Amino acid sequence: MTESVPSDRLLVRLLQTDPVLGDVDGNLQRLGEQVAQASSCDLVVTPELATHGYHLGHLDEVPDDLAADDARLAALGGHGPAVVVGFAERSSHHRYNSAALVTADGVRVQRKLFLPNYRAWEERKHFRPGGRLDVEDVAGTRTATLICNDAWQPPLPWAAAHDGAEVLVVPANSVVSDIGTPTSTAWDVILRHAAVALQSFVVFVNRAGDESGQHFWGGSKVFGPTGDVLGELGEEAGALDVELDLAELRRVRRQWPLLQETREGLIARTVARLGEDER
Repeated sequence: MTESVPSDRLLVRLLQTDPVLGDVDGNLQRLGEQVAQASSCDLVVTPELATHGYHLGHLDEVPDDLAADDARLAALGGHGPAVVVGFAERSSHHRYNSAALVTADGVRVQRKLFLPNYRAWEERKHFRPGGRLDVEDVAGTRTATLICNDAWQPPLPWAAAHDGAEVLVVPANSVVSDIGTPTSTAWDVILRHAAVALQSFVVFVNRAGDESGQHFWGGSKVFGPTGDVLGELGEEAGALDVELDLAELRRVRRQWPLLQETREGLIARTVARLGEDER
């Protein structure tokens, strides 16, 4: 696809939804209705696994996975804005926790790279990890999608920004819990750090509601490149529009060129050495 002319602004709608576990057709229908109401936006972002719900292992019958070329996914791109939608992707014999970037031109897929597999989180039982991180063009803006736990891996936001991303999109399924500090606090630290250190907009969209005895705390928000919160939602399902001033972001990057010295060679040598060590 040919890149479009760089845009000065991007209007993003955050859809903080409460999907019904296993109701793929119903969730897709509701998403389609909500996206249709966002026709004035450039980009709509939904939570991780917004089409399926999270706890697929708790179902007696596994709902249909969606292939990337499923017409039901493609239909979301017919309302005007580009859409990032989380779904369980079927590919050959494998299933991936994926996010589709759906536009009128087609569907591009980012697969989750780091699958949590501890305590109540057993994603490696149900999904295969993806193998690459892509940066995509959306309405003249370079974006990268980091699915939930991927945003907790410092090399990934770093790689996305140094590959040209100006907007980091983070769909999530985060429940009320703690890791020594409340998870919502940890998320705030991680996302704000990525915004400031990488001089990027960070669009975080968590889900709402209850599922399988877990409460999803919502809290979807957008950080600007100086760490300011540009808008946020509460715990309930809802929508929020935020306009991203890309001209200001580019001015900040020129004034404070934190990304200028990438040192890819240093990073590559260090990673290669770690990969060679027996651990």
